[in-house]
Order: sequence, then structure tokens, then C-alpha cells
Amino acid sequence: MFMMCERYPDPRVRVIDPKFSKYLVKHAGVECIATGYRWCEGPVWFGDWQCLLWSDLPNDRIMGYYEPDNTVFVFRKPSHFSNGNTRDQNGLLVTCEHASRRVTRTERNGSVTVIADNFKGKRLNSPNDVVTASDGAVWFSDPTFGLRSFYEGGTGENQELKPAVYRIDPVTGSVEMQIVDMIMPNGLAFSPDESLLYVVDSGTDPLQIVQYPICNGKVCGSKKVLISAANDNGRPDGFRVDDDGNLWCGWGEGEGRDGVRVFDNIGKCIGAIDLPERCANLCFGGKGGNRLFMASSSSIYSLYVDAKGAV
Repeated sequence: MFMMCERYPDPRVRVIDPKFSKYLVKHAGVECIATGYRWCEGPVWFGDWQCLLWSDLPNDRIMGYYEPDNTVFVFRKPSHFSNGNTRDQNGLLVTCEHASRRVTRTERNGSVTVIADNFKGKRLNSPNDVVTASDGAVWFSDPTFGLRSFYEGGTGENQELKPAVYRIDPVTGSVEMQIVDMIMPNGLAFSPDESLLYVVDSGTDPLQIVQYPICNGKVCGSKKVLISAANDNGRPDGFRVDDDGNLWCGWGEGEGRDGVRVFDNIGKCIGAIDLPERCANLCFGGKGGNRLFMASSSSIYSLYVDAKGAV
């Protein structure tokens, strides 16, 4: 493990709006805690294990970082080119798999259960990112990225469904198509009160983060553009929402645009964390829940902040 910053406060953590200052830890800097990977994605924190899991997508494995002694280990290989990961309401790992075109749950005994692999008999494309709602429903995005490239687990098979966002019912287990009006749905997260679902559309030009109203656990209205990446030609990817409703977004790509952008709940950029490579996704974790883990191209970075992820 090594520190990137040479002084405190870390100049790579930038205040764009004064309201971001409250989330900064003065004597904390960006750290690289693991490196040497091909494309890091889907970080998820397991407090009971004191570890972070993430996907090293092209290397077809899920990696782990054990916080107490800063060690890194292989959690699963092969992983079916896993991408997004989360935990369900029972604390179990839920994973999006590109190569198998499915969403799975890892049981406590280590066995893997398929919870979604088709919609009305047609195979999913390449499940990308996943979140769990407080009612136990699992939501996931299903773009076609994994079908396009063998590097991301593609097998040359045909697309059978339009890109969409799905909900897996917590009672029946049925797969329900919830959002069909996006070009390429990607990262997704709920507002703290779950009245809104935010989703990155990686198919628009410029890329957008849009929001949908949620009523009784399902989408109940039209989308609204919350954030456009037009201002810096950046590319949002995965993100998380903190307790105050701010969106901490993995961002790229290119010099001066790689890292994390933080937006308030009306879409104003309030802060940035500059990294030497594009950040694909992130999560809050650590012993106090205030350690931001950033999964970037070839490395995992962390930063202690005065914010925690919304549960």
C-alpha cells in the first residue's frame, strides 16, 4: 500500500462548491491499496468479513481486500466475467455475470444460485450493475457491453432483448422489466428514501444520469435528466449515494477528468477526487463506513471521508 499525496490536505481532493467541505477529512489522502489488474468493477463492502470484494472483469475473477492487515486475495476464479456486485437484505453477495448472462446469489455455504437469466424466455444480454432495495427487491441494468467484446466475457452469441433495467420481486422471484426507454443503462442507485432511482445512460451523447420516481417499490413515472456530462466531456459509470443524497460518481475519461465527481441531489457538481486512471465504480465501507473505495482501471484506491453510504 502506498500514499499518492505528498501533503495534507490532499490537493487531488477538490472542493468545487463550499458544501463539499463538510465531507473532507483534513489529514486523509488518496491511497492505492491494490494494483495490477485489467479492469476493476463492482466494489462491495462486507463489514462482517472486514473486507472489500470487487470484479477484475477481463481476468475473470473476483478479488478481495482484507482491511485489518491490508492483504489482497482471490475470492473466486473463474467468475463468469463478473461485473457489478452488491449485498441483498440477508447480507449475501449478488453478482452480475457477463459470460453467463445472468445474476447470481452466493449462499452462505458458498454455492451459487441463479436468480435471473432470462425475461419471458429470452436470455438477458450482459447484466452490468445491481442494487438492492429495502423491500428486498434486486434491481439490475442489462446493457449489451458484455456481448460486444470477448475481453468482457462475450461469446459471440446474439442479443435477444433490448437494453433495460429489471426488478427481481423479493416474494415471487419473478423478473420484471421496469425501464425500457434508455439506450444503454449502466450504473444505478436509489436516493436515501428510495423515492428515486438514478441510472446512468451510457448510450446518450453526452452521457447522462437520469432519475425515475419510485412508488410502492416500482417505477411510477417518466425519467428526468439530473446530470449531463457535457460540461467536461466526461463519462459517468457506477456510483453510490450518501446519507445526504449526494451522488459519488465514478468518472472519466482522459487527463483531468479521471476519478470521481460528487453531485448534490439537484445535479450540481460540488467536489472531485482526481485519480491517475478512470474510475468505473465505487462504494462506501471500512470499519466506520466512511472509507470510499474506488475501483479504477487497473487499481483500487481509497479515501477516508466524512460521509457514509445510504442504506
